[in-house]
Amino acid sequence: MSPKRLEDMYDAVIVGAGAAGLSAALGLLRSPEIMDLKEQGVEPKILVVSKLQPLRSHTGSAEGGIAASLGNIETDDWHWHYYDTIKGGDWLVDQDAAKLLAEYAPETVINLERQGVAFSRTEDGHISQRRFGGHTRDFGGSPVKRAAYAADRIGHQILHTLWQQCVAQGVAFAEEWYVTDLVLDENGNRVAGIVALDTHSGKTQAVHARNVLIATGGAGRLFHTTSNSWDLTGDGMALVLDARLQLEDIEFVQFHPTGLAHTGILLSEAARAEGGILRNADGEPFMERYAPEHKDLAARDVVSRSIMAEIDAGRGVPDPKDPNGPKDCVWLDMTGITPERMAEALPQVVETIEQYANLDPVKDWVPIKPTAHYTMGGVPITTDGEVYRWGDEHRTLVDGLFAAGECSCVSVHGANRLGGNSLLDACLFGTRAGRTLAARIANNPVDSPMADESADESLAKATDQAAARRSDELNDLLNGSAPAAATDTDSGITNPYQLMARLGSVMDRALAVRCSADTIAAALSTIAEELEPAAKALHAHDSTAVFNQEITAIWEVRHLIELAKVMLKASGARQESRGSLKRLDFPERDDEHFLAHSMIATDGAVVLQPVVITDYPPKKREY
Repeated sequence: MSPKRLEDMYDAVIVGAGAAGLSAALGLLRSPEIMDLKEQGVEPKILVVSKLQPLRSHTGSAEGGIAASLGNIETDDWHWHYYDTIKGGDWLVDQDAAKLLAEYAPETVINLERQGVAFSRTEDGHISQRRFGGHTRDFGGSPVKRAAYAADRIGHQILHTLWQQCVAQGVAFAEEWYVTDLVLDENGNRVAGIVALDTHSGKTQAVHARNVLIATGGAGRLFHTTSNSWDLTGDGMALVLDARLQLEDIEFVQFHPTGLAHTGILLSEAARAEGGILRNADGEPFMERYAPEHKDLAARDVVSRSIMAEIDAGRGVPDPKDPNGPKDCVWLDMTGITPERMAEALPQVVETIEQYANLDPVKDWVPIKPTAHYTMGGVPITTDGEVYRWGDEHRTLVDGLFAAGECSCVSVHGANRLGGNSLLDACLFGTRAGRTLAARIANNPVDSPMADESADESLAKATDQAAARRSDELNDLLNGSAPAAATDTDSGITNPYQLMARLGSVMDRALAVRCSADTIAAALSTIAEELEPAAKALHAHDSTAVFNQEITAIWEVRHLIELAKVMLKASGARQESRGSLKRLDFPERDDEHFLAHSMIATDGAVVLQPVVITDYPPKKREY
């Protein structure tokens, strides 16, 4: 679906139609300020742009639950959720943001229920909750049931509900539009709009906007073994880098412990919450050695490192589909869960195992290995979703630019995200960003007779110029000779899909679960000498612009390469081990030098921003 026509100027453009983007749209349209505007006959001009049909957004793949201290089953309190989030993030969490996350989590979940999310239910009718890794009560005590779920399809429920609510609100969508540029004014201080490729028509479009919110999701396709869908190519983060802004804590990438063997397909943490046990080649339930209290439900980074420790010690197993292959997996034993409970609580997990591993989890152990799952870092934002740059020991807001969801960094996840906090982050801070946008729009809507037309014209001109440049590039890509151009490099790579696969393998070797200065340097060298030249040489194999997926793939892989470079440089600059980042050459956490957020731009220079610590000073992290 494409809009019949573009407005001369939008009050707000939201890029991304997952939980964060849709929550922002609803938070905006349902705010008192916008409702007052509508009563005055002023209809805000809002557009949601998505490179997919919204119901294909990656939110739909979230399986396990959304975290909130509802207190329905066991005594729980949001302060414990708050503490667990800080501890889970290895004290790199901004505590003002984490406090908001935990305190308003119950309200967020209840509002989702009221909008139509069909949560699983207890026998007495309350929202059902399950245990999830790292969630405790009594400040680090025994595990608690805090993840509200809908079998193992909570993301599907939330995405469909939010989309239906947006449709009911009359939200305008530009579907299957690929955003190529985030446009700022000449000083880089104010947003001007975006440029997007309408894949339906094959034309680049200049979209003028006073406010832009980026909600494009993560960058899991940086890695070969990943639970992320093919569309998670870090576009929003790359757009911000291209606009000469910074990314925060981009070195922290979570590897989910239970990816299905070599497919990387996620087997939800719910499988372990329901009683699944990790076992090594000897059949030993090894998590007792690494996390004596929480065992298989320790924080995800702890479990992933424990799995890799078993594999490195020679206690791994091969994928049964490749019995002579590398022993780089361990077993997930779900045989202690009854078939009836599996069917009720884990239908997606069971179906995935049956279809992709040809195993029956009722009686078979399942091979798993850590899979790239979530990007903790991203576009730096305030708790109201405003994008800023850091320098000279203070924040400078970029006027009219917002972000939410996995592409952003507020920072509630710090160095490692707790399960169930991603959907919560997207819905809660997406809504907050939408409400902040609403207040801005209400003060000066596009249709206001007091609008500064000269300022709008200046911003529109900047966006039009960016669109013209991108249109010229598109023509070059369509009219070039891909095979001839590619043979000018030594890589032998002739299309973006080969290049993406090659980059994924390079990043797996460099950063997957553990890394060192040597692995980082080797990856940067390969990117500079082989991958970047190959990316610049890419051209489309077909000159047709309409629905030419190779064009978007070329831009996607170029985005991924830019992200890979800054991720590697940020990882190299952080000379410690914290949360998901395990440096083999710097194995200990170093609060004296690195209890700080890393802020990095395309030039690779890293500056440090202090962590907000209000209630819980750092201490040793144990499970």
